[in-house]
Parts: sequence; C-alpha cells; structure tokens
Amino acid sequence: MDTASLHNHVLVIAVDGVRYDSLQAANTPNIDQVAANGFLVPVRVDARNPTISGPVWATVASGVYSDRHAILGNDFAPNKLEHYPDFISRLRSANPDLETMAAAMWGPLLTDVDGGPVFASGGYHPDMGSDVDENDKDIAQVMDEAVIGHAASRLLGENPAVSFVYLEGPDAVAHALGVGDRYMQAIERSDRQVGVLRAAIAARRNREAELWTIIVVTDHGHRDAGGHGTDSDAERTAWMAAEGPGIDERTGVAGVDHADIHPQILSIFGMVTEPAWELAGVPFGTR
Repeated sequence: MDTASLHNHVLVIAVDGVRYDSLQAANTPNIDQVAANGFLVPVRVDARNPTISGPVWATVASGVYSDRHAILGNDFAPNKLEHYPDFISRLRSANPDLETMAAAMWGPLLTDVDGGPVFASGGYHPDMGSDVDENDKDIAQVMDEAVIGHAASRLLGENPAVSFVYLEGPDAVAHALGVGDRYMQAIERSDRQVGVLRAAIAARRNREAELWTIIVVTDHGHRDAGGHGTDSDAERTAWMAAEGPGIDERTGVAGVDHADIHPQILSIFGMVTEPAWELAGVPFGTR
C-alpha cells in the first residue's frame, strides 16, 4: 500500500433487506446526506447471486459472485472464501499492522457458525446467549443497538482504517410483518444508526486531516408480504449510497455493483488488484 493512503479511512455500513422504493419513501436524512455528498443509486442483484443475504454479503466482502465463492444460501458451508478473501484480509495481507474493525449481529459474517466467517479476522458479535433467535425482530433491534454502540465508540476513539458494520433490523421486521409501517420505522431506525456512525467520525480529533469514504448498501429487497429469494423486481432491486474523495453523482450514474465495493476499497489504499484474484467487480466509476 502506498504512503498516500495513510490518511484514508473507509466505513461500509451494510443494512439488510431494504427495498429501494421503501427507502425512497422513508424519512432518512442521514442516508440522504451521504447521497447529497456523493450518490445513491439502485443496484440490480447480479443474476449469479440469489436474492439471499449470504451470497450477496459474501460478494460485497470478496468481490466475486456465488459462482466463485460458492455461498448459495444462509448456511455458508461449504464455500471457497479461502480462495476469494474479504477486503479486510486483502488489506491486512499487504499491511499486517493495519487497524480494522468489523461489527455485526449476524453470526456467520464474523464467527464460525453456519460455515462462517465471511470476514476471516472476525470482529464484534453481541453475545446474547446460545438460545437466542437472531432473526427475531425484537432481538435484532437490541443486537443492532449493541453493534452501533461498539462501532461508534471505536470510530470515535480508535483509528480503524477499514470498518464493516452490519445491521439486521429492517430485514427481520419485513420477514415478520411485511413491508408496512413497522418496516418503514425499522428503515428509519437504521438511518438514525447511520447518523450515529457519521457523527462519531465527524467528532474524531483529527477529522480535518482525514479522508473518509462511507458506503451504505443493502443486499436485496422484499416481497410485499415479506420474504425474498426469488426474482421479482422488488427483491432484485437493491441500492447503494456512497460519499468520499473522488465520489460524486456521476460515479453512481456510471453504474455500481455489489462486487465493486471490494476493489473500490483496495483502490483507495493504493492496492493493485491481480488478475489471478478473478474479481468480478471494478472500482467505482470505471464501468
């Protein structure tokens, strides 16, 4: 990694299961601010991925689709992530001293449950006990709050170069209740949590000397009654918002994909991708 990357920081905020039309209808001032500073665009879930969380978040992490990482559902075993490592692992392979952070309430992203972890170095996963159903909408809300508290504290007081934060709330509500009023409330709660993280960054002691890229992304939509995994437009239409150096509205208009997040992050830190990595994505603005 080059010396110009020393002041760069990246935060990826993964918000599960937020329909694009519902996002547009919700009151989301914090995501709107990210969009105003950069872009917010719909993202079609690639046909090589089913509209299921596991495959799409694995694509965000690894930069390849399920035909390569081999995750087809929410049980991640067996998979080929050892051949297609996550972006945190890639960066730490180049700089083992790089400070990073990952926080998520969904176990397989950071732990060895159900064939995980997607992020090999692990991270913060709230311990609610072995008998807790992480898919329960009320449990998900509590765990999301714990994740945000942990992440905000570290973003404010420590120096992570790359951070990944995952929120489950909207997806859990949609599965339980469909995409009605409670779903909209869950989206707006997630937006407030995005605001907590952005405020922590803004309050950093050396913020003016730092270059921050923030990416907010969802994995899939939902049917009206709740649920996903098939090919309706409501399920296949995801979205992404981003702000940071070199990112503007034109970046989004050029087209972005879930697989682009991995190479985009590497490019920010001056890391050159290798053809042998077989990445499906490209840095933002280069499609």
